[in-house]
Amino acid sequence: MDTKELGRQGEAAAAEYLAGHGYRIYARNFRAPVGEIDIIAGQPGLVVFVEVKTRRSLRCGTPATAVNYRKQQKIIQTARWFIRQRHLEECLCRFDVIEVYAGSGGLQIRQLQGAFEA
Repeated sequence: MDTKELGRQGEAAAAEYLAGHGYRIYARNFRAPVGEIDIIAGQPGLVVFVEVKTRRSLRCGTPATAVNYRKQQKIIQTARWFIRQRHLEECLCRFDVIEVYAGSGGLQIRQLQGAFEA
């Protein structure tokens, strides 16, 4: 399986995980001129912008380490587009990273709530 397919599987698993934990999925792969957000989910009064990182090993560090400052800034700018577009200025927002580990035992998911701030 190539890395794009692995990434798609990781995003699908993350969306299923969120839905199973009471989140409503608002959008997947939301695109704006400034960037893209993997999953936008929410609970009453809260919008969660989720970056999903899937890895086969920890050779290059944890998946969350790939969400560096520059990537965070792109996610924040894209989130602002979504908020304006949906008129959600009054909602609380949070930025999460979901790490998906693809090993021989299947996919393992770890959600890092509030991984970074705007």
